[in-house]
Amino acid sequence: MFTLAHATGASRPLARAMSTQVQRLGVVGAGQMGLGIALVAAKVAKLPVILMDTKQEQIDKGLKFMEKLLEKDVAKNRISSEDAAAAIKRVTATSSLKDFSDIDMVIEAVSENEILKQSIFAELDKWTKPEAILATNTSSISITKIAAATQKADRVIGMHFMNPVPVMKLVEIIPGLQTSSATLDATKALATAMGKTCTTSQDVPGFVANRLLMPYINEAIMTLESGIATREDIDTTMKLGCNMPMGPLTLADFIGLDTCLAIMKVMYDGTGDSKFRPSVLLQKYVDAGWMGKKSGRGIYEY
Repeated sequence: MFTLAHATGASRPLARAMSTQVQRLGVVGAGQMGLGIALVAAKVAKLPVILMDTKQEQIDKGLKFMEKLLEKDVAKNRISSEDAAAAIKRVTATSSLKDFSDIDMVIEAVSENEILKQSIFAELDKWTKPEAILATNTSSISITKIAAATQKADRVIGMHFMNPVPVMKLVEIIPGLQTSSATLDATKALATAMGKTCTTSQDVPGFVANRLLMPYINEAIMTLESGIATREDIDTTMKLGCNMPMGPLTLADFIGLDTCLAIMKVMYDGTGDSKFRPSVLLQKYVDAGWMGKKSGRGIYEY
């Protein structure tokens, strides 16, 4: 569990001026998504980045992986060794949100858990400067709810990166009910500087990407659960019959079955629509600790 120490801070006025240019970026969470966001910001947008995580081993692991990714880029002549070295130097690490006091924008990239995200945003509100933008990489949770945990809800926005961040070109931008147009413009500008294409979604459960993707994956798991076909035949049918680059069950393992389940629950609870009811088999796999590729076992074995 990602935990943050309690801190106190003075209340801030709601009316604030805001620069539309992000010059220093903070990233909360040194896992796969946070690391990818930090890497792209440092390499493509050439921004100084502070990567924050409470676990030093996660930070060390992430920075080593970042170096390996940059080494691959150099080996494939995508960037020069000088540019790779410069990108690494732009990234610094910390275990404390106090080091975000002069950051222009923070992107939170922790587990898909509403209570966890709200607690982090309440802390970010205390430690960041009044005009800082606070973005969440949530793939399904209400931006409006997350923003309500802060005193500057107009500066809170959703910035849903696709996985893996260094490869995927899309960022889904989600303004909450309170999000200002200036915050939306600044966020789009940052995503563009990071080499991404932006789409915008209303703040509804699942947004656009997962509102379409997750029921497809969930139905594939229900098809397996019902014994209609084997996991291999389900994936092969969609790959070779429907020209999908990856079968839905393989994709579910890649995303993480726990993440798929969490998103389905958010959409089901948020809409009450039975079409978003999570598969019983999906819940069983997660209960068993079979989270997908990251745990060595999911629908497939790794």
